Amino acid sequence: MSELSVNHLLGIKYLTEEDINLIFETADHFKEVINRPIKKVPSLRDITIANLFFENSTRTRLSFELAEKRLSADVINFSAASSSVKKGETLIDTVNNILSMKVDMVVMRHPNPGAGVFLSKHVNASIINAGDGAHEHPTQALLDSYSIREKLGEIQGKKVVIVGDILHSRVALSNIFALKLQGAEVKVCGPKTLIPKYIEKLGVTVETDLTKALKWCDVANMLRVQNERMEISYFPSTREYTQQFGVNKRLLDSLDKEIVIMHPGPINRGVEITSDVADSKQAIILDQVQNGVAVRMAVIYLLASKIKQ
Repeated sequence: MSELSVNHLLGIKYLTEEDINLIFETADHFKEVINRPIKKVPSLRDITIANLFFENSTRTRLSFELAEKRLSADVINFSAASSSVKKGETLIDTVNNILSMKVDMVVMRHPNPGAGVFLSKHVNASIINAGDGAHEHPTQALLDSYSIREKLGEIQGKKVVIVGDILHSRVALSNIFALKLQGAEVKVCGPKTLIPKYIEKLGVTVETDLTKALKWCDVANMLRVQNERMEISYFPSTREYTQQFGVNKRLLDSLDKEIVIMHPGPINRGVEITSDVADSKQAIILDQVQNGVAVRMAVIYLLASKIKQ
């Protein structure tokens, strides 16, 4: 397969397994490129990409921007905090104003679930969802899967547990879709108050005992507690959360096997994982960051090649 089945990357749930394989093969090629002394390729010299971030983001925005520049695209950055959105301008007006500058692709993070899908129906540009509310974050799930594949050789048949705030996490949802599509077994683990009611309908099982979950898995993806999305308190205290759902080196060393530790960042050190876990050889957190650029280059490149047709 040489092209994606979709014209936008709105969520993992719209992709096929062939799409994911194509993205990974393309990312393998770009990973080689970014490890060269000259890290740029002229692939997208005639493509203009607008990064629209209606929510704060450092890592994702920088990763996308670097991916775009490595491909030699022209880049426009837009932050809603300092824009006319604050003056009441609608999303479509904002985007149409940007598109009138002849933009080919929009990378958008937005607090409202479905914002990317809505936009894709109303504007004539390729849309990449860089996170929509607590809904999906497809490039994060792709780089997570890519990192597991790189570390363990394949994803088919691997056991992955996603630990923490599943309820507010777009990373969890996209990861569940991506891992299931590639044949992994998935469990979620966290306080009952942070596990969505109907999560088992997605083909995952729930485990509330962290030690049992870790004994079962090959990979543990540790999520940050998203205090900024919580209007009420879902657990008594951070200290109590850490005692029940935090991973420390002692706990890791007590398992009878070596598991892989992942984290989408930013890490609350000492809450989800201790520093000695984050910095251990079992953690592939910095690999995830490096792979993020290659995977985003692959997604942008494959979508752009459909624009050019």
